[in-house]
Parts: sequence; C-alpha cells; structure tokens
Amino acid sequence: MAGSVHSEIDVSAASLHDNKRPNIVLILADDLGYTDVGSFGGEIATPTIDSLAAEGIRFSNYHTAANCAPARAMLLTGVSNHRAGVANIIEMIPPEQRDHPAYQGELSHNVVTVATLLEEAGYNTYMSGKWHLGRTQDKLPSRRGFQRTIALADSGADNWEQKPYIPIYDNANWYADGERFTLPDDFYSSRFLVDKMIDFIKSDQLKDGSREAPFFAYLPFQAVHIPVQAPQEFIDRYEGRYLEGWTTLREERRRRAIELGIVLPDVPAATMHTTRDWNELSDEDKRFEAKRMAVYAAMVEAMDFHIARLVQYLREIGEFDNTIFIFTSDNGSEPSGADALNTTRARFQLARQGYTADYETLGLKGSFVNLGPSFASASASPLAYYKFYAGEGGLRVPLIIAGKPLAIKPDVERAFTYVKDITPTILSLTGVDQPGGRYAGKPVERITGKDLSPLLKGNVDKVYGDDEAIGYELAGQGVLFLGDYKLVMTRGPVGDDRWRLFNINNDPGETRDLSSQQAVRFQKMLNLYQQYKRENGVLDPPQGYNHIRQVALNTIYDRFRGEAVAVLILIVLLVGFRVYAKK
Repeated sequence: MAGSVHSEIDVSAASLHDNKRPNIVLILADDLGYTDVGSFGGEIATPTIDSLAAEGIRFSNYHTAANCAPARAMLLTGVSNHRAGVANIIEMIPPEQRDHPAYQGELSHNVVTVATLLEEAGYNTYMSGKWHLGRTQDKLPSRRGFQRTIALADSGADNWEQKPYIPIYDNANWYADGERFTLPDDFYSSRFLVDKMIDFIKSDQLKDGSREAPFFAYLPFQAVHIPVQAPQEFIDRYEGRYLEGWTTLREERRRRAIELGIVLPDVPAATMHTTRDWNELSDEDKRFEAKRMAVYAAMVEAMDFHIARLVQYLREIGEFDNTIFIFTSDNGSEPSGADALNTTRARFQLARQGYTADYETLGLKGSFVNLGPSFASASASPLAYYKFYAGEGGLRVPLIIAGKPLAIKPDVERAFTYVKDITPTILSLTGVDQPGGRYAGKPVERITGKDLSPLLKGNVDKVYGDDEAIGYELAGQGVLFLGDYKLVMTRGPVGDDRWRLFNINNDPGETRDLSSQQAVRFQKMLNLYQQYKRENGVLDPPQGYNHIRQVALNTIYDRFRGEAVAVLILIVLLVGFRVYAKK
C-alpha cells in the first residue's frame, strides 16, 4: 500500500458531536520549498514542525497551486480555483480576462469556506495572517466564516513594519475583524501572528479555564514570502552555513530526503538551467549569496520557534491532546528576482522602495532579501522549477497531519493528494457535513476534493483512482495528473512551452519525458486536459503574456485608468468638435 499506516482513528459521529470534538489548527507557510523543513530533508532547524511530523503522517506526494491566492482558494473551500473565481492572483490577471467569472482574483461568493461550515457547526473560528482573497468588506475573512481575524489583504508585506514590499501597493493593507488596522511598533510578522492567535483562543475561555466550543485556528504566516527577513539571533545560527553553494545544498537535501523516505532511492534530479555556476562567483559574491540563504533559513526557523509558542500554550490550557494539526505551504519556493541582488542596479531599485541590501544588515528592518532562482531550486530539491511554474518544485510541498485525536502510527504517505482535499478532510475529522449544491438559500459549487481520512486510517492505498484526472492551469501553463503520471506544459522564458509526460512517482524531478514512449497515454491526457479547460472556464492568456510584466502593467492600469479615461473622452470630444465644425 502507499503508506503503512494500520491504526484506526476514532472519528465516529458520536465521538465527534460530544464535548470532545477536536480543535483544528491549520498552519500555512508562504512559499516554503519541498525540503525546507527537517522532516522532509532540510538542514534548517524546525524542531516543532518535525515533532508534529514524528507523531503524524507526512504526505510526500501532496500538490497545491503554483502561486498563493489560487492555492488558498482551494485550501479553504475544496473547490477548483477557477470555479472559485481565483484562476490567478489578482495582481497578475490581464485586463482582457477580468470580466470572466473564473478570473476575478478574489474568492467568489459561489463557494463556502471551511470556516463558515465549522462556525455553523458550533466551532469558534479564528484567522491570523495573510488572506489575499479579496479586500472589499464583503470578501474579507470576517465575512467568510472567521469570527476573529487579523488579516493582511495583499500578496505580501514587510515583516518588520507596516510597509508595502513592492510599489504596486500604496499601503500594507491590514484588517482586524473587518476594520483597517495599524500594526504595533514592535511588529515582527511571525511573532505577532502567533500572539494574536493565542489572544483569540484565550478570549473564548471560561473563567474556570474550560471552553464551551472547540476551535478552528487558521494561521497563514508571511514566512517565507519576500521580503525575506528575520531577527538577528536566528540569522547568526546560519552564518557561513551555505558557503558551498546552491548545487551542493540541492544534492545534500536530495540524499537526506531519500534517507527519510520522502522520495524513493536513486531518484534523479536535473540541474535547473536557471541555476548559475557557483564556482564562477567571486568570493565576495559567494559570501553575499550565502548570507541571503542564511536569512531565509533564519526566517523558517523563526516561524517554527513561534509555532512552538502556540503549541506550548495549547499544552498549558489542556487543549493540545484534543487538537489536530495540519501544516503545509501554499506553493513552492519563490524565485522572483535575479540571483544577483548585490548589484548597483538592484540596489538602486531597492532604494526607490525604501530598502537596502547591505550585507551586515541583511534580513533586518529596512533590508530586502529574496532567494533568487538558484537557491529556490535547492529549496525545492530534488524537484524541478519553483513558484509560478508548473514543475513539481512549484506544486509539490510538505503536508503534515498530526494530533492525538487521530491515534495514528507515524508514517510517510506516498499516495497522490491535492490541496482541494484539506477542506473535506477537516470536515470529516470534525463530523461536519459537506454542503450540497445549495447553501444559505443559493446555489454553490460542490466540494470536489477528497477526504483523506481513509488514508490516515490506513484503510486505502489511495483516494484518487487511476482513472480520476485532476487538472490545473496557471496563466497558460497546463497540468493534468492521472494516476502516477503528470502531463505538463511550462511556459517560457523558464519553460519551453512544450507538453511533456512524466511518471512523478519514480521521477519527481521530471527528468525523463515519456511523451514519445507512451504516445497513447500522452494523447489521452491531452484530451482530458482540454476537457478540464472547458469545464472550468480556463482562458488562454493574451499573446506575449509575462506574469512579472503583467504586474507592472496592472499597476499602471489600475492607478491611472481614471486619468486615461478622461484623456480618451477629451480626445473623442475634440475629434467630434472638429467633425462638427467642418459641417
């Protein structure tokens, strides 16, 4: 079988509807790579996450979307992101697609969130962290089932202060219970978000310390989204650790992942063509690049440190043994920006945004760090590609499900699983029914994800049959999973716009294209992908689409379209006046 779990989970309807219904803590890292945590092969110190993994199930074949908002839409609803209105993040959707219901970039009202369903079932529901699924009043998390919220509406923000991280935003848009919120002066994102979550949980305790209802706590961190930033004491622990470079790190992680059973023995891992030759760098550049990775590792460890504070609090109030933990990432590691951050041009651009990239203060308040494509590839080892791209490195991320209410034997589960599966699994573990085709008097999309409880129980080898296709699309890049196989087309300039076929069970690094050898399977999966496009309202991107350039174009369009319309009207009036004058 895919995993060797044999213990049963006591999730009978009777046990789930008494006072011992389990709490759910859903922890979402942002842009965390496949082997960034220790229990998946990484060298970064993540003892809290690893301790959960040691008591639970590590899903080594779990897939999500290639960027954040689509992943979050599926995570919280169990519905395909296109059908939920979030084909892409709103910042990357071209104007030509904005009138289409699948391309709103915000969570549609035709879906029901897991928080709404749990709240209706008597759960207290909390969210503390990044939302990025809409920032109008009707689309903030306070209107989508969460009773208490601290929410960042944007794609990201500074981790040390209330400051936008890129110029597409005028402000860092934070909200508390639906109202605009000003961050405290001593803000650091991971610490602050855990503080607020503890406050929310504490607020519903009775005077004797007991609780009238279980809780659902959604904790979507900013870590490790750009700008990568961390406290100095964490950075110091990794000073000099990465001086051997990204290629060495990628291989170290591949070997460790094999030892842990995360990937099969002898799994090949091709070197990405976007990875520079470490040996061609000067000693000064090697030192600088190693520091960037050190800051990244520090941010991951800082997140783990603050998760430990939440875990300890739950122990102190007697709720740890009644809590199920789910830990994952929204997508793979972030490659944006060139590896060469330490250049005059890069520093000039950062200065315009109010940031520096000085070695001594890298990662601290006022500095800007990104991982770059070479270390992003190491972060995703042994997989190919990273965030924004349809390779496994963009889609395959860690998933850990643990907690004493499950009563399971720790194991690695290799069956294919998908981000849409999280909501139906939470509903199953809490004894809450899925909505049908209608909810609250209106039609809604049905959940299409799978309940993973049978895998946790060890009752089945897989939840997706070999004939069940799972499609995905991002800005023209296509993916179709079918059994052990993956059909994929990755767009340029990183990809080559060609359809390929891989067996991702024994070749997760996507090194052996099987499209010629298995032509019948290849054509069948191409046909199934076209069917997926039709059924989910997938649109092809405009000719020449580039996701980074589109962000810049959308910034101009959104900020100046009012002025542009005025100019256009003036031109029409002037032309009309000249025509009239000639009569």
